[in-house]
Amino acid sequence: MSLTKVKFLQSVVHLHLVKRVVLKRSTEIVGYLKSELHTGARLPPPYANTNMTAESPANNVQISVCQLTSTDDKASNLEVTSKLIRQAALLGSKIIFLPECFDYVGQDKTQSANLSETMDGEIMSTLKGTARSHGVWLSLGGFHERQPTNRSDNCPWLSNIHVLIDDQGNIASSYRKIHLFSLSSDVLGPGRSLRESDVVIPGNEIMPPVSSPIGKLGLGICYDLRFPEFSRSLRSLGAEVLTFPSAFTVPTGTAHWESLLRARAIENQCYVIAAAQVGIHNQHRASYGHSMVVDPWGKIVAEAKDDQSLLSLEIDLNLVSSVRRKMEVFNHRRPDVYLAHSPKDALAVRMTHFTVPDSAEDEEIVSFGHVKLKRRFIFLESLHSRAFVNRKCVLPGHVLVISKRVAFRLHDLSSEEVADMFQLVQVVQKLVEDLHNTRSSSVTVQDGPDSGQTVQVRTYSKMLSCSREGGWG
Repeated sequence: MSLTKVKFLQSVVHLHLVKRVVLKRSTEIVGYLKSELHTGARLPPPYANTNMTAESPANNVQISVCQLTSTDDKASNLEVTSKLIRQAALLGSKIIFLPECFDYVGQDKTQSANLSETMDGEIMSTLKGTARSHGVWLSLGGFHERQPTNRSDNCPWLSNIHVLIDDQGNIASSYRKIHLFSLSSDVLGPGRSLRESDVVIPGNEIMPPVSSPIGKLGLGICYDLRFPEFSRSLRSLGAEVLTFPSAFTVPTGTAHWESLLRARAIENQCYVIAAAQVGIHNQHRASYGHSMVVDPWGKIVAEAKDDQSLLSLEIDLNLVSSVRRKMEVFNHRRPDVYLAHSPKDALAVRMTHFTVPDSAEDEEIVSFGHVKLKRRFIFLESLHSRAFVNRKCVLPGHVLVISKRVAFRLHDLSSEEVADMFQLVQVVQKLVEDLHNTRSSSVTVQDGPDSGQTVQVRTYSKMLSCSREGGWG
C-alpha cells in the first residue's frame, strides 16, 4: 500500500529515497526511464514567462502566402519563389510564407536525397540574402536538410525543417518535423504509397513560438496539423499564430484540409496560416493546393485555388486577444481530469524528454532562485517543470521538482503550471519508487520563507520515499 503525505509549504517537490543511495548524477534515473518508457517528442526549453505576447505588434499587418508547384528543377523553383517574394514585398508584406518542399519535389527517394542541401547551401544562403535585401521575414516550411549520416542505400538521410528567417537575413528559429507522414495505396491508388520515414529522420523537439511582425509564431509542418496535442503545446507556450506549410495529397486534402485548419484555429484561438503545394509535380506526385489563412474564430479569411499564386492580405492580431477574452476556453480546460484517465506511460511520454546532456551542454547553467544549477543534474522535464537531483541532499536520494518559471508562491503559478508540476511529481514518484523498490512516499511542497525553504524566489516540491518497515529514507 502506498502512503503519501502532502504538505503545502513552498513549491519544490523534494523526493527522499528509502534506499541509502545518493544519486550523484541523473544518469541512473535516465537509464531506468529509457528502459521502462518509450521516449516521446522532447518539449522545449523554458521561457521566463509563460504568458508570452508579441513584442508590440502593429494592429494590422500585411502578410503574403505563396502557393507553388515545385518540381525537381531546383533552379526554376528558386526563380519562381524569388519572384513571388519580390511581388509580396512590393505589396508591403512584412512576412511571407512558403509551402513544404518549396525547394524541390523529387521523382523518387534517391533523387530527393541527392538534391538535398545543408543549411549552408545555395538555396538557404540565397533566401537569407533575399530576406535581408527586401526587409521581410520568410517562413520557409519543409526544406530538405541533408544530414551527415547515410541510409542503407548510401544516400544521405534528410530532415524536414521549417526555417524562419528575419528581416536581417538571420535564422530566427528552425523546427524539424516530428510527425512523419505515411499513406497507403488504399488511398493513393494501386502501386502508389508515401512513407516519409524512408528518407527523413524525425525531429524530437517542439520549438517555442517566436516574436515576429504578427505576434508569437508557432512553427509546424504539414502532417503535424493532424495532431491536436502539437498545436495545444504551441498555444500553451504563447503562440498567437500557428503555421503549417504543407504538401497535402489530393485525396487527403479534399477530405480533411479545411476541417483540420479550422479546427486548430478554433481550438487554440489562433490564426492558422498554411501555405500549400498545388498541382502535378511529376508522374508520381500531385498536391491539393488551397493555401489558407483562418482567423481565431475559425473564419477563412483567404484561400487560394488550384494554381501557382500569391495571397496577400492584412491580419489583425487584436482579434486573437479579443476572441480569447470573450471565450476563455483555455481557462476552462481540466487537465487534472483529462490526464487522470490517461495511461501513465502515455502521460510520461507526453510530458517529458529523457536526455542526459553531455559535452558542452553538460555544464549549461539554469536558474533555481539565487542558485545556479548545472543542466546535468536535471533528469526529467515537462512543459512547465523540471526534476533534478539535489546538490546537498537532506537525506540520501533527495530529488526536487520545480516550476521553470520563477514564482514567489504557489498561487503565483497558473492553474496549468500547477497541474503540470504535480503531474510531473506523479511520474517522478512512480519512477523513484520503482527504481528503489519501495511502495510509500511523502510529497512536500515548500511554499514561503517560513516553510524551511532555503532557496528564495522559487516555489518547489520534494518527495520522500518511505520504507516498508517504517521511517523515512
